[in-house]
Amino acid sequence: METINWNDFEKVELRVGTITKVEDFAEAEKSAYKIWADFGEYGIKKSSVQIKKLYSKEELVGKQIVGVINFPSKQIANFTSDFLTTGFPGEEGEVILAIPERKVKNGSKLF
Repeated sequence: METINWNDFEKVELRVGTITKVEDFAEAEKSAYKIWADFGEYGIKKSSVQIKKLYSKEELVGKQIVGVINFPSKQIANFTSDFLTTGFPGEEGEVILAIPERKVKNGSKLF
């Protein structure tokens, strides 16, 4: 593992957003959703996420997540992803979302 300094960590904009919209992403190579999340003062951003094994579209709307919002946009098939949704790998390769324990203001920075 590479060691980073505090200044490196401060550059990463890990922010909380609330999912406002979810759609199936049929064009994706792997099973995925398209999600839109409200990051408060940073606006509504979209991302492609491979979380269909554990999460339904209905349960995702209104859920707060942690995303990296200062990566460059990435084109995935016919969709542009504006942020990286964070999560952890489960025992069977499924993704478990990184979420705040309690509701916080959209756009709040992880520190």
